[in-house]
Amino acid sequence: MVYVGSVGVGGNNPIRTQSMTTTDTMNTEATVAQILRLAEAGCEIARITAPIVLDAKNLEAIKSSLLKKKCNIPLVADIHFRPDAAMVAADFVEKVRINPGNFVDGKAFKVREYTDIEYQDEIRRIEDKFTPLVFKLKKLKRALRIGTNHGSLSDRIMNRYGDTPEGMVESALEYARICESNKFFDIIFSMKASNPRVMIAAYRLLVKSMAAEGMSYPLHLGVTEAGDGEDGRIKSAAGIGSLLEDGIGDTIRVSLTEDPEYEVPVAQELARRYQQFHLPVPALPSPAVSWMPLSSRRETEPLMVGPITLGGAAPIRVVSQLELTDTSAIEVMRLLEDRLKQDAPPEILRVISQGDRFAERFNQFRSNLSQEQNRLGFWIECFSGYSSAWALEANADGYIYSFGESHNEDELVLLMDACRRRSMHVVLESWSPLALSKAMDRLKNGRVPIILSLRWAENAYSVHAVRQLVSFLQAAGERCPLLLQSPLEKASLDTAVVLGALICDGIGDAICVGRENLNRNILDFSYNLLQACGSRLTKTEFVSCPSCGRTLFDLQSTTERIKSKTGHLKGVKIAIMGCIVNGPGEMADADFGYVGGGPGKINLYVGKSCVEKSIPSEIADDKLIELIKSHDKWVDPPSAAA
Repeated sequence: MVYVGSVGVGGNNPIRTQSMTTTDTMNTEATVAQILRLAEAGCEIARITAPIVLDAKNLEAIKSSLLKKKCNIPLVADIHFRPDAAMVAADFVEKVRINPGNFVDGKAFKVREYTDIEYQDEIRRIEDKFTPLVFKLKKLKRALRIGTNHGSLSDRIMNRYGDTPEGMVESALEYARICESNKFFDIIFSMKASNPRVMIAAYRLLVKSMAAEGMSYPLHLGVTEAGDGEDGRIKSAAGIGSLLEDGIGDTIRVSLTEDPEYEVPVAQELARRYQQFHLPVPALPSPAVSWMPLSSRRETEPLMVGPITLGGAAPIRVVSQLELTDTSAIEVMRLLEDRLKQDAPPEILRVISQGDRFAERFNQFRSNLSQEQNRLGFWIECFSGYSSAWALEANADGYIYSFGESHNEDELVLLMDACRRRSMHVVLESWSPLALSKAMDRLKNGRVPIILSLRWAENAYSVHAVRQLVSFLQAAGERCPLLLQSPLEKASLDTAVVLGALICDGIGDAICVGRENLNRNILDFSYNLLQACGSRLTKTEFVSCPSCGRTLFDLQSTTERIKSKTGHLKGVKIAIMGCIVNGPGEMADADFGYVGGGPGKINLYVGKSCVEKSIPSEIADDKLIELIKSHDKWVDPPSAAA
């Protein structure tokens, strides 16, 4: 456990929530007002940037003003590039955050091979510059956050480890070893990235590496540059929630391109799930995911659901569920017509079988679909304990059989026989991983393709139940596709946590959010979740930082403006960064970057390469569009094309 002022982090303490100011640190009044709003929203630790010594000195005035207003929230000084600013800031704040990628090292993107002797010389150079701060923090009883950013690893780390989770972890541990050699242990780590998969892999590797070196320090979780709106919330939930599911994480910050007080309720909601259930899980991921390499996916056998390929190398599919009535059929056809004009339609419909006229109604519905609407796959859902023979008359592509711990074995065998005769597949769905595994074991030689679906209860063990099922399948060598069926009736942070954690682990071939979910909001949520997890790109991907005192333009209005002009570019990734600190690195996998280069000036990037500097902000948007066009990534928006 580490104390940040009076706030304990780690140990038996609850998960702490944090945020960061977006004001100019030299504007004492505005910064104090924003921190008061954060404290009122429930923020427990507030971070302030200190770009230079002058800003660090003004932390005294900020702290003094807060205390006069009876606000004793612990403050953190955020330091990049300037050890001298860190030394000054330590006098006035409860914690100093340093970035090991740039605290001593610069960032020039130089390619150089280091011998072991040269590398150790660099470590000694770091030690000489860093140790004075360690001594001061130890003397004043301040805490230290060693905060690695995927986007700002030093050239030395990049040349030896590459832009990898291994590089992120080693970058932090180099500094931690210096702390420990000087008997300083009030350390908190963070491993932030804008890509949730990279962030998850880095934290897991850090936990493993700390254990190997006999370290045990609290962890600060966050997906950096997550963006705004639903996209930013989903991406944060997938990354942060995946780690909290494993018992990893002691304090969190949700980085949104919005006013910081809006970050706090999101962080509180994510923390609530784990503080409510007190998950008794190990500190390391379960064996079910340890064999999933970064950006890999569980190997499955592909099969066809009508015209839709499910599993194998096919993208994760979006499944929608509905009850088909005479009135709903018309509404469904209208929705399909609307969504099929976009790039995010339903792909497989699971239709609940009800009533002895169901087959007639369903066949009529399918025959009424236009040729374009018939690009869908169809499953008919049957339930254990009910006669489903009449449902087999429906012209479907496969059948879902839902059952509990026990089920009617004869009924299931009859269904399998019928599907075998008709060359169809069966989706076995249950609440129990063990029941699914046993059913799969009994039926796998029945020459009927099988898909598995675990419909879990709304509790804290959902992710672990699916991982357990995957472990069973892995041990048996089974490669059947897996449908992830969320029980929640609406798009929510909990849904993003559960489904996002599994998708980031490489688990799942299709997702279905809730029941009766064929509506625009849930379809949008489903595709946004897949995009946040890096699984499917169906719209423009934006990486935008949350702003801070270093930001050189209004991030919120700029992000909204650029989105309005480029948001129709499917599959194009655009980074909007307020300053250079994390800019080139965090947008390393972005196609284009829009970065603050100075007051009123914008630098444009293609990947990591700066291609235009100091563009006046008044024309920067047009220059960005010209750049996109020059790389053949531009298409006219639908209205302009029309």
